[in-house]
Amino acid sequence: MNAIPPTSGAQKNRRAPHRIGFWFVAVAFSVLMAFGTAPTPLWPLYQDRDGFGATTVTIAFAIMVVGASVGFLGLGHLSDRYGRRRVIVPALVVDVVAAAMLALWPDLPVLLAARLLTGLAVGLMASTATAYLMDLWHEAHPGQPLSPTPGLVAAVSNLGGLAMGPLVVGALAQWAGAPLVTPYVLFAVAMLVLLVLILATPETVDTELAKGVRPARFALREGARPVFVAAAAGGFFAFAASGIFSALGAIIVRLDLGITSPLVAGTAAFAVFGASALAQLLLGRMPVVRMLTLGAVLFPVGLGLTALTLYVPSLPLFLVAAVLSGSGSGLLFKASVGQTAAAADPSSRAGVLAVFFVIAYVGMGVPSVLFSIAANQFGRQPVMIVFAVLLSVGSAVAARIGVRAARPAPVAVTPPVREPVRA
Repeated sequence: MNAIPPTSGAQKNRRAPHRIGFWFVAVAFSVLMAFGTAPTPLWPLYQDRDGFGATTVTIAFAIMVVGASVGFLGLGHLSDRYGRRRVIVPALVVDVVAAAMLALWPDLPVLLAARLLTGLAVGLMASTATAYLMDLWHEAHPGQPLSPTPGLVAAVSNLGGLAMGPLVVGALAQWAGAPLVTPYVLFAVAMLVLLVLILATPETVDTELAKGVRPARFALREGARPVFVAAAAGGFFAFAASGIFSALGAIIVRLDLGITSPLVAGTAAFAVFGASALAQLLLGRMPVVRMLTLGAVLFPVGLGLTALTLYVPSLPLFLVAAVLSGSGSGLLFKASVGQTAAAADPSSRAGVLAVFFVIAYVGMGVPSVLFSIAANQFGRQPVMIVFAVLLSVGSAVAARIGVRAARPAPVAVTPPVREPVRA
């Protein structure tokens, strides 16, 4: 990270301390990610209103991935050059526009366009906020350059936000009026408030120096490519299960469990992302090797129970499956984010994280669409078994590669050369 040149006293008075700005960014990160999963408990309501099927729901969910990919690949690296605030502020503005569209024009084409904008905002926010949190923490704690705290807060903000969106919106849909309008209005107001707080947060990139240097969009430390590949694969599989729960969890609750409550539908998605965030909070300081190993164990157990739920419908079993799947994916994701940040060249951290998040969000979107298409052809029960096996094997392989990449290479010891014994 490039150091910021000294600022005048008047400028400092207008900015929050780095330690306060750190939490402003964390909250903004969480709220924006919550908006990304906000429609999860509302999909059955949209189905009733517009008469579309589960495949359309997954496409509406997955189109966010398209916007996120554009944001990550095309724009996510820009904060390394132009500054963190100059990327996060537009992300919040774009989401405010998306919320206004969803609240004012309740039509399917507008829903799809708003989801595309939501993905674009995610692409702008996720990698930039992760890098920003690391910058702010190190500015506030210069004596702790290797602290795991900023990475932990970034991961929890990301997945914690994804968890809170369905729960909050499910509660609003259950008890508040206008369930397809009220949540979006409240999110728009919250993001406008956070916009003001981000503007009061100090910048951490020397933009003048960065413009002269022109850091590469994607630059890894020497010898770190295997670490990044393993981390990206881990992110893909970790988000794949979360995507299926987000896109189809409410439909499974309604059709397979026979429960129509939006709050319960939101609770199911909350269980996945909430368990993911909680697992990172409680176990996120474990060594990477142990984190990957435990995640690779919990993840397939949760997916197996999810498949069992479709044959033995039970809400408690479904929630247990969601918690185990979420816990496993959270540990895999946390380890993957940490390995990615460590593999990145410091001047290209946001750009490397952007590529990582593209791969992770493709995992969130593409498998859920394929699942829905296959389920229409063959039924949800057998398709869930196949997907559980594929995701379990994929996550195990990724974790194994990540463990091997995380362990230091053995140092070759040259045996001493002995002089020949002379007669």
